[in-house]
Amino acid sequence: MAPSWRWLILAVVAAVVHGEPVQKQNLTLPDGADTQRDAVVDIFVDSYEPYMKYAWGHDDLLPVSESYTDGRNGWGASIVDAMSTMWIMGRHDWFNQAVNYTATVDFSKSKTDDTVSIFETTIRYVGGLLSAYELSGYQYDVLVNKAEQLAQQMAYAWVGNNAIPFEYINFTAHEPTIATSTISGIGSLTLEWNRLSLYTNNDTYRQLAEKSVQHIINMSPPLPGMPAKNIDPATGDAVGGYTWGSGSDSYLEYLIKYPRLTNTDDNSYADAWLTAVDTSIKKLLRTSTVGDWVYLADYDDDKLIRHVGSHLACFSGGNWILGGKLTNNDTLVDIGLQLTDACWNTYASTATGIGPEEFAYVSSDGNYTGASGPDEEQLQFYNKHGFYITTPYYILRPEVLESNFYAWRVTGDTKYLDNAASAIKSFQQYLSTTVAYTGIDDVDNTQSGKIDDMESFWFAEVLKYLYLTFDDPGNISLDDYVFNTEAHPFKASAAKSIYGSTSGS
Repeated sequence: MAPSWRWLILAVVAAVVHGEPVQKQNLTLPDGADTQRDAVVDIFVDSYEPYMKYAWGHDDLLPVSESYTDGRNGWGASIVDAMSTMWIMGRHDWFNQAVNYTATVDFSKSKTDDTVSIFETTIRYVGGLLSAYELSGYQYDVLVNKAEQLAQQMAYAWVGNNAIPFEYINFTAHEPTIATSTISGIGSLTLEWNRLSLYTNNDTYRQLAEKSVQHIINMSPPLPGMPAKNIDPATGDAVGGYTWGSGSDSYLEYLIKYPRLTNTDDNSYADAWLTAVDTSIKKLLRTSTVGDWVYLADYDDDKLIRHVGSHLACFSGGNWILGGKLTNNDTLVDIGLQLTDACWNTYASTATGIGPEEFAYVSSDGNYTGASGPDEEQLQFYNKHGFYITTPYYILRPEVLESNFYAWRVTGDTKYLDNAASAIKSFQQYLSTTVAYTGIDDVDNTQSGKIDDMESFWFAEVLKYLYLTFDDPGNISLDDYVFNTEAHPFKASAAKSIYGSTSGS
């Protein structure tokens, strides 16, 4: 950990802070930005037209085989996930077509034999439907009706008096899958279920989502503010290790976003986020011995530091930038920018210019990852780039570009525009396939094989964040909107920041 961070003590108890605007004031785009924005629209069109041709009504297009898959219960995940992006891009023709299709779907029944994930269903379907309802001027009530149809069924995941729901449920039998839940899976419902309660006048949805998060907040984990990533709904007890990555990520993300969305007088959410950040600075922040890149380590259930990172965890840079602005803490903004730069380095260092799924590094306290250390080839890569690749594929994840978007909107530094432009070029060169775009097996191989799946979050997140990076900064301003973890924007409730401050947007 860098010595300059050791002194940092965060005010994590109900202190009143005065939030400032999140976005850099009077931010303008340089000449030529519209060319990159139009390139993103072209990618969207070149992706969605094949979806309509080969996979309409199904969840994902399989671009290589020109077919489809239904991994999200067959309700048309790509259609719903794309709706908010369509509206923002001005593709109202496709948006209206999507509304008309969605109106025909019976969301009370799964079209597949799979159980329903309350997390994935909430962030993609409920979030997508309600964000589309807001963005389009509240004119399509059917979008709220369909979102409630889903939530009515998902509510059966809370069994008896359990504060924590089971993460998967059979819609037909109203029976959950009895297993542990992740805190991200059940602690990332607040934004969407709060908006659903607002638009249905049924406060049950908000109460259920808040009940789960409050239980997690009030647990006593070994790391203050950092709950274990798994939890047993039957007992409410924690299980497993600690991370800003998979299993925990969006729970931590929503802790600071929920008070910004609602402007609640309840300080517990922001206090919990600040506690988690404080703990992370003291226990998890690491600097690589090559390049001085800043990472957030994992902490496993044996209480050992694992020197690993992931594409998923790269949302943390943008989250810390946002939280730092909302709490007037320039140190957090600075660390968030350093985390963002380290994640961008995982893109800039590969042969394709695209970052890997998972990576590792060496810091002053070693290179333990929970597995074997770097082999000779990985060590050579590390000595050049300050990280080494452990899982080389890319499945169209958005998190690095998400944090890069926050960094641009907050600082106005054009290096973040250069980053995004580089990603667009790499996507065009290496992700285009038989039709549309798809993932690749190895980001450090320009001749990599293709992964035959175009996830719906390609439309919802990757292309939206890239588009907004090069669009008028006043469009979907971070001072007016809060993004759910699937990048569906919601209008913040009032023009003030967290803790009841009267300034901020």
